[in-house]
Amino acid sequence: MDWEEGVDGNDVGNANGGGVMSSEQMDVEAYASLYSGRTKIMRLMFIADRCGNESMGLEALRMAYHEVKKGDNTALLKDVLHKLETNLGPSSQFSLANEHDWIDAVERRAQLRKEKLDNELNGYKTNLIKESIRMGYNDFGDFFYAHGMLGEAFKNYVRTRDYCTTSKHIIQMCLNVILVSIEMGQFMHVSSYVSKAEQTQTQTPDLQDALLLAKLKCAAGLAHLHASKYKLAARKFVETSFELGNNYTEVIAPQDVATYGALCALASFDRSELKNKVIDNSNFRNFLELVPEVRELVHDFYSSRYASCLEYLQNLKSNLKLDIHLHAHVETLYDQIRHKALIQYTNPFISVDLHTMANAFKTSVGGLEKELEALIMDDQIQARIDSHNKILYARHADQRNMTFQRVLQTGVEFDRDVRAMLLRANILRHDFIVKHSRKT
Repeated sequence: MDWEEGVDGNDVGNANGGGVMSSEQMDVEAYASLYSGRTKIMRLMFIADRCGNESMGLEALRMAYHEVKKGDNTALLKDVLHKLETNLGPSSQFSLANEHDWIDAVERRAQLRKEKLDNELNGYKTNLIKESIRMGYNDFGDFFYAHGMLGEAFKNYVRTRDYCTTSKHIIQMCLNVILVSIEMGQFMHVSSYVSKAEQTQTQTPDLQDALLLAKLKCAAGLAHLHASKYKLAARKFVETSFELGNNYTEVIAPQDVATYGALCALASFDRSELKNKVIDNSNFRNFLELVPEVRELVHDFYSSRYASCLEYLQNLKSNLKLDIHLHAHVETLYDQIRHKALIQYTNPFISVDLHTMANAFKTSVGGLEKELEALIMDDQIQARIDSHNKILYARHADQRNMTFQRVLQTGVEFDRDVRAMLLRANILRHDFIVKHSRKT
């Protein structure tokens, strides 16, 4: 499929990525529509805290408020209302005073529900009904997760492990723990339970589910991203099946798979890996089609159109810094991508005019010179700089000397082989061979 062709497969949103990636101000409503559950609220609150734009921040908080009211998380509602009151004042319609009745009603229902679950679980334990105990702990996990008590939810989901009787139960336990761990930012737990789920799936032929594997790839990719292991993260994201569709929006959108995977790949893959695992990867290309600017960024980088590539990166930057998972890695990824571009640009040439190169990278000659000096000192570029004439000269290996050394080595090996052959011939001629005696 060519880069210009459309996407086949699941309906996962419009081709502009829901307004996620643009040089213009983010369309918060379109962005939020890509997600569901707690992550939708947390992403909106993150945007409100980081965007630096009052109208965008208020829009994000209002949307977060309406989303919280669909659930039972009173603590999160209080947090959203506090932020709204700070911006709009206590007399606005979004005030804690207006929500006391709703909060009290939710908390009373929660207390009754908790007591009911507790009584049921104690009954199951008394009767030693293993499957019922598992379901009891799972219900407690769901209850605490819905009310924002992530630590308690984590403990109860983990407790179901001792009562799992089938591989399917183990997989469900792992997915629950992974979800809560991502929300808590505990990515060591994410990696651990992804491995456990993958091992269980491998051992159970009936559980060879493309969607399940795609979810695990995404979770593992997020764990590697947060650990700044960009190459490992890239591999997980580019291996994610397009079967994922909109089936994991409580964690990640398919547009995120494209963006995270592409940026990590550009920062860490060499040219052949980029071609084989990204450019020629028809499955991952389906994800890239959802975010055209990211698709063109990858295409331009591989085609050495660096001015256009840098322009796409600049257009994406402000919105990427509002991403709850990617924001802390944007500068590092951008630096690594730029360094790889500089290295790629210089590789084919014996000499490079720094003025021409500076124009290609939209920087000053002085700034470019400092960047190249750092890469030369780090042994990433084999070259020297003529600062007076502003020319970069490649340090190519002395081909004549290398050829001479290879000839010498070949001569040494030939001499050794000939001596060994002559020795063997002389031994055979003089019948100097030890023969084993055969017992009669």
